[in-house]
Amino acid sequence: MNKISVCVFLWALVAIAWAGEDKCVSCHEQVTPGIVKQFHSGKMSRAGVSCVTCHGSEHQSAEDFAKAKMPTPQTCAQCHPKQAEQFQAGKHNLAWIAASNMPMWAHQPSAVVGEGYKGCAGCHKLGAKPDQEKAKYRYGNAQCDACHTRHAFNKTEAQDPRACMTCHMGFDHPQWEMWSSSKHGAIWQIEGAEGERAPTCQTCHMDGGNHEVRTSWGFLAVRLPEDDKEWLADRVIILKALGVLDAEGKPTARLDLVKAGDVARLDKASFDGPRQKMIEVCSRCHGKTYVRQQLAAGDEVVREMDRIMAQAIREVQALYKDGILEVPEGWTFAPDILQFYEAKTAVEQELWVMFLEYRMRAFQGAFHMNPDYMHWYGWAPMKESLQKIRDEARRIREELQTQTTARRAATG
Repeated sequence: MNKISVCVFLWALVAIAWAGEDKCVSCHEQVTPGIVKQFHSGKMSRAGVSCVTCHGSEHQSAEDFAKAKMPTPQTCAQCHPKQAEQFQAGKHNLAWIAASNMPMWAHQPSAVVGEGYKGCAGCHKLGAKPDQEKAKYRYGNAQCDACHTRHAFNKTEAQDPRACMTCHMGFDHPQWEMWSSSKHGAIWQIEGAEGERAPTCQTCHMDGGNHEVRTSWGFLAVRLPEDDKEWLADRVIILKALGVLDAEGKPTARLDLVKAGDVARLDKASFDGPRQKMIEVCSRCHGKTYVRQQLAAGDEVVREMDRIMAQAIREVQALYKDGILEVPEGWTFAPDILQFYEAKTAVEQELWVMFLEYRMRAFQGAFHMNPDYMHWYGWAPMKESLQKIRDEARRIREELQTQTTARRAATG
């Protein structure tokens, strides 16, 4: 084929796409006019991308809407291969695995964790799903559109820190609240998007537009190996309560799930690499000595949180060891923090809240430069919860002793 023939061929393809586009538009202008308007406002429409490019051409009428293909990152990779590759190597691509493998997931109604996206799945649908689940979750496989929302797919929108707040807020990871009320966030809101002084979520976590989005500590703020022996001992206690290690300290099947979800750092390189990148980012505004001191202080917060967390876990472990608490039916581990609000006793309900809310807020607040979140929303309630657990454990033991004494008295 000569150059003229190639050009004719390409223009023919474009003409076919445009013809398909015209048919899509003429119908959807009546059915979903907002979608048509959004798409035509975006760069992709102006670049000649058509509805057919992403959705295929099998869908021809209102009755066969299910034949419209739903885009995936592979669809986007046709034009954005580098970004798709980075995304698939990062933590967002693992969001579905990280959530759906939690033990508590199986106990929840589908509206909370599955199709409908009213709860966990509303954010975690960002992650890739196994092949057997893709058909079940038809409207949750696009992934890239979680940040570049359809149908405008605006790059500027995804570069705005407010694009992150729907998922990174609230109970267990209020990064939006932390950052937006920190000095960094305050400067950004005062100076606006055109300001150059304040780092945004994307500045720190997507340096240079890298879609991998990886942090040194990971979601659980757990790393191995650990040189500090006392800290390591506390972390082993935590890993047992997470079910990653058994009572003898040996790895369990959950370790594979932790690896698959990439929610912990299990070798030095996976921690040191992201940490060095963060030092380089922060050093564009701050001195490296200051940066290292601030990050080290954040590490120390994690260490202190782990000390309190391990003390609380030991209190509950002792209740099981002494036969005061019975392992719930169907549970492999007890206490099991990853059962979350499915915990069967008040003392264990306090334990999982300590881990998923207060501990998270303490260490995340430290790294997002938010003193109030680190201290009053994290450190202080951690201390309070530890005392509550101790008091509840004492109450349970005293109540059991009273019942035992009464039975002995009754039997002479």
